[in-house]
Amino acid sequence: MTLPSAVLQGVGVSVAPNEVTNHMLARVMETNDRWIRERSGIGIRFFVDPGTGSADLGVAAAQRALDDAGIASEDVDYLVCATMTPDHYFPGTGSLIQSRLGLAPLPAVDLRQQCAGFAYGLQMVDALIKSGAARTVLLVGTDVHSSLIPWSERSWEVLYGREEGPLDAEELEWNNRFRHLTVLFGDAAGAMVFQADSEAEGRGILGAALFADGDNMEILYVPGVGSAYRPFVSAEMIERGDAVPSMDGRSVFKLAVTHMPRVTREVLETSGYSLDDLDLLIMHQANLRINEAAQKFLKLPDEKVHNNIQKYGNTTSATLPLAFYEAREAGKAPEGSLVAFTALGAGLHYGSVLMRV
Repeated sequence: MTLPSAVLQGVGVSVAPNEVTNHMLARVMETNDRWIRERSGIGIRFFVDPGTGSADLGVAAAQRALDDAGIASEDVDYLVCATMTPDHYFPGTGSLIQSRLGLAPLPAVDLRQQCAGFAYGLQMVDALIKSGAARTVLLVGTDVHSSLIPWSERSWEVLYGREEGPLDAEELEWNNRFRHLTVLFGDAAGAMVFQADSEAEGRGILGAALFADGDNMEILYVPGVGSAYRPFVSAEMIERGDAVPSMDGRSVFKLAVTHMPRVTREVLETSGYSLDDLDLLIMHQANLRINEAAQKFLKLPDEKVHNNIQKYGNTTSATLPLAFYEAREAGKAPEGSLVAFTALGAGLHYGSVLMRV
């Protein structure tokens, strides 16, 4: 008996409306365009307006993916949502997207694998379709990182030029403490629609190599807020900055440039392919220097890699679908292309998923 393949039918994205340049960030932190570009490759990113959550961006991306696929919302029978910035502690963002899209009640699952969330979602989609648990699956990756930025209201007003700076010394010092993080992130969502196809002839999701390594948890994590504490969150945590992610950038870089090439090779080999067969590598957009090093390690030409962190920053769960969407629009991923989706993030969670589109 031939198991059905999870074949990609449509892709959609949604990017926050407010463009934030490196020069704008220099209004509220001691930084500049050169400092940010040299360390990350990022030139601009986009932030939502206050009150816009990850579900809002996710709904817009999901609807565009359904429209791209020509699939009616009533045909969706499973929804998978990857996010590290849910609208609420509970319920999950997936159920909010289901409701706002006008979908009938159906299974909706949230994944919390951070920057590797969409890759884990791709494997879950494949398992759902191959097992017969679903025939049409909507996969959404959505994150609103601006909600995590610990700036005062005045810092936001100065950022957007609605108030004149400079900030006072104390506020500037606080903002500088987190600048290695706040310069990196943006808000966006991406979605893909998959359908079961028993006659796909080698198309669809072909394999996955995914891993978790909790031994390296402390190089990228949130020090406070959680059930390990009583209370779950306190004013003291907020005041100390313990609700803001902590990152050892050098360790993340070292592990990313090691693990991402390795798992890309692994998923190709276990699926019966080589790097020569690969048409396109889409990597998580955390840092352009990481991706350039991984590309060099794999000896892939520029035409086989697509990066867009320069324009959006790190949008976590949205990076893989957003980069793929742009690559497809640029003609890099026509039907029949062999594409690897590779990511590494907090957990550590990392891995690669192979798909023939």
